[in-house]
Amino acid sequence: MRYITLLCLLLTSWQGFAQGTVDTNLVQFSGMILDGANENLEPIPYANVFIKNQARGTFSDFKGFFTIVAEKGDVIEFSAVGYRTIEVVVPDTLQDDRYSVVQLMSRDTFTLPELIVFPWPSREHFRLEFLAMDVSQEMQDRANANIVERVMRRQMAETPYDANENADYYLRQQAKSNYYIGQTPPMNIFNPLAWKKFFDAWKSGEYKKKKDKLK
Repeated sequence: MRYITLLCLLLTSWQGFAQGTVDTNLVQFSGMILDGANENLEPIPYANVFIKNQARGTFSDFKGFFTIVAEKGDVIEFSAVGYRTIEVVVPDTLQDDRYSVVQLMSRDTFTLPELIVFPWPSREHFRLEFLAMDVSQEMQDRANANIVERVMRRQMAETPYDANENADYYLRQQAKSNYYIGQTPPMNIFNPLAWKKFFDAWKSGEYKKKKDKLK
């Protein structure tokens, strides 16, 4: 019984000591960071929230929400790429340990100076490279051979599609198949444009040329 009483006294003393050491100057600073450029008030994801003169901070999530422990009187700096930096002071007269804000940020336009890229570091290097350029007849013949229509058509046929072209082709095929989904596609026999192409090919002798090639 003596030990139980001693344990209760120790717990009571520890709770009183812990309550006495609570820093009442700390504030749970939370809020939303929104784009104030229009009426939609869209959230700004991953905006920087920095406590000045303390070298610590956080950033907003994908929905623009943030939360950080600050002190009363701290200067909070909000920054994001393409937006003007804003500073907010946590009031030092707060009676509560929580403080919430809805921070609007205005967009900022950066005008970069004109940049001209040259393949040579200086005019002197350009002059040397120009004088040393190979303009022999062999090089001219090779350049002319590369721009022949037959060669260019072969390169067009043999060059594979890149990712964007493949995606565009797939989407066009999907749109074409979904256009007639649930019904039978129309036959070209009822298409007047198909009949016109048939008569034009008949008059120009294309079918006769194909028949001769088969022989």
